[in-house]
Amino acid sequence: MTLCHLDFIDRARIVGASSSRLLYSYHSAIEGFAARLSEAEAEALRGVHGVIAVRPDRRLEIHTTYSYRFLGLGFGPTGTWERSGFGKGAIIGVLDTGVWPESPSFDDLRMPPAPARWRGVCEEGQGFDASMCNNKLIGARFYMKGHRASSDALPGGPPETEYVSARDSHGHGTHTSSTAAGAAVRSASVLGMARGEARGTAPGAHVAAYKVCWYNGCYSSDILAGIDDAIRDGVDVLSLSLGGFPIPLFEDSIAIGGFRATERGITVVCAAGNNGPIASSVSNEAPWVTTVGAGTLDRRFPAIVRLGNGEVLYGESMYPGNETSTGEIELAYDTSGDAGSEFCFRGALSKSKVGGKMVLCDRGSNGRAEKGEAVREAGGAAMILANAEINGEEDSVDVHVLPATLVGYAESVRLKRYVNATARPTARIEFRGTVIGGRAARAPAVALFSSRGPSVTNPSVLKPDVIAPGVNIIAAWPGNLAPTGLPEDRRRSGFSVLSGTSMACPHVSGIAALIRSAHPNWSPAAIRSAIMTTSKTTNHRGRAITDGSTKAGVFAMGAGHVDPTRAVDPGLVYDIRTDDYVAHLCTLGYTKAQVFSITHRNVSCPRLLAQDKHFSLNYPSVSVAFARGKAKRVVVVHRRVTNVGLANSTYVVKVSSPDGVRVRVDPERLVFDGLGQMKSYRVYFENMRGLGKVKTWHAEGELVWVHEKVKKYRVRSPVSVTWV
Repeated sequence: MTLCHLDFIDRARIVGASSSRLLYSYHSAIEGFAARLSEAEAEALRGVHGVIAVRPDRRLEIHTTYSYRFLGLGFGPTGTWERSGFGKGAIIGVLDTGVWPESPSFDDLRMPPAPARWRGVCEEGQGFDASMCNNKLIGARFYMKGHRASSDALPGGPPETEYVSARDSHGHGTHTSSTAAGAAVRSASVLGMARGEARGTAPGAHVAAYKVCWYNGCYSSDILAGIDDAIRDGVDVLSLSLGGFPIPLFEDSIAIGGFRATERGITVVCAAGNNGPIASSVSNEAPWVTTVGAGTLDRRFPAIVRLGNGEVLYGESMYPGNETSTGEIELAYDTSGDAGSEFCFRGALSKSKVGGKMVLCDRGSNGRAEKGEAVREAGGAAMILANAEINGEEDSVDVHVLPATLVGYAESVRLKRYVNATARPTARIEFRGTVIGGRAARAPAVALFSSRGPSVTNPSVLKPDVIAPGVNIIAAWPGNLAPTGLPEDRRRSGFSVLSGTSMACPHVSGIAALIRSAHPNWSPAAIRSAIMTTSKTTNHRGRAITDGSTKAGVFAMGAGHVDPTRAVDPGLVYDIRTDDYVAHLCTLGYTKAQVFSITHRNVSCPRLLAQDKHFSLNYPSVSVAFARGKAKRVVVVHRRVTNVGLANSTYVVKVSSPDGVRVRVDPERLVFDGLGQMKSYRVYFENMRGLGKVKTWHAEGELVWVHEKVKKYRVRSPVSVTWV
């Protein structure tokens, strides 16, 4: 195959040894190769017979002592862990920054050997030898040819702490891998904070690490190489906490590699991105991928600010110092000059203005923990981080290098008003440890940063699919890295705290592994359906999940917040065949070449759609669009469910119609007399509003199939209607 790919380079009359130009030959994730070419050479290659597409390498970004309890995972004989064997036998492949193999989260005590189907390796490299893999961490590989080719022009080079191996020097990959399938670690904490027993979501599953991300990001050629090997190695779940902004599926390497993985029975789980709350910012939108947004936990780390005038501002921090209060300190807010002092850039703060004081730093531009280091270097005694309006009340915490807290936007407005109106403003920070419940019991709520739908490239499928815990998640951390990740920070901890959809993604990867263990013959679509249709739309108080101060919508939380207890036994599932995804691509108006670049199938879309004029992708959520300019229109959606609950079952439908739409379901009852039996139904959406006078562009509802006798079987599909 490599020789064949070299032949393409030769046929393009590219000067220089073709073997030195070739970076990767792909065999499973895609039929193709990665090569180092100039723009002119790439254009020449496009003209070679047999070349379908030539795409530039894209740089993507990497997007728990308690979270498993928050998800309802426990040790009872009827609990999800027991019923799924803790994920026993499942293999989760994690594409990320690598892994720190010495972490106790990857201890293989009482872990069985890797399944016989496993064909992966433990690739040796700098600071990493084959003996570092075990029955928990069963494989490790690394990919950097694309990274090197793209980074040659960068000044300097890789930092000294970057390992040319699968060893993690950033922490992100160790954190996500342990969140998905970490072993039990007692008395885990971040320098004494949030102490408890750490466990991954599927603690009985095996982990395979594929290092595709480096100090300068994650390149699509390396990602595809990782997916290519993971497919052949025999993983069951692929977890990718990385991505970029939305692009067409036929240009998206994760979508293309994910299709091939799905085709081979692998569940692909991806982070939705951290570009919220901007509409249509969701990435990883392919319908064969499970796309995960982030939600909050009901655990908080209060660090309140008590101002000199008696006002109290709520803040949060994981500063691990021994003191419970800073004592009263003079406040400083340096907004002079144009060096970025208000953002607390390195070198921008005047020691004469901030020395010995509590420094107010505006959030943005540089890292939160980095601001604290800048304050410390300038002689500051403490720091208050102030959210900007775009950050709202979001409260991602950090393990700060000095006494510090983060306050929301409303509190920051009050704080600055006090500072500006007072000759000698003062404040103290009071640290109150770890609190579960109370004010935080409104969780889960949608994280402000979590990317939102609707999907730009695929609006007929709702994205994200679900949300999962992604705020202030504590998980394993490299032993040579400070919990802040800052090189100046000399502290070390086996665990640290991170926030992002990157943290939400491995929770769902772990849930997918649990379902795979309980139902080894289920398809990736059936596993995603089980996760989506059983998700919660209410918080721990029984009220609607919120997005800021309002009720969360489908573009923020998808089907809702994951509930692994119900997902393992969903009652009904919406299954999807690979051929159905191909037909769906045709409905998007893709050309023959574009469909081929994703699926490696030669199809005639007109002929394919003519065979099924009423085709609807059998997705667990429903998205309908009415075209502006037509007075009334009926849209019919077809769905098919498979009985995986009780053999003799009857389900009745309950519909909450979106505003302005009349919904009718036919039939209204589904009667099953066996497991594995499939039943189809149709949903008629009738627009009841004059499209020329529509004031709202979007409305939501739901369609729920409820078992007549066993009330735990409640199969819910969110419904979105858009006027376009």
